[in-house]
Amino acid sequence: MAISKELLEILACPKCKGEVHLNDSGDGLVCEACRLLYEIRDDIPIMLIDEARPLEQSDKR
Repeated sequence: MAISKELLEILACPKCKGEVHLNDSGDGLVCEACRLLYEIRDDIPIMLIDEARPLEQSDKR
């Protein structure tokens, strides 16, 4: 089961409170402002700043 559109619309980056979007591979949420990737594990977005990975060029939208 993928992340629903409704959930994506209400989720925000916990660091800057900005918008996040699904990455191309569908396994993470990207905050372009903070350049962070929040992983999705077992269909649950891990929205913890300490768990986020720096966004790499290959992780771009």
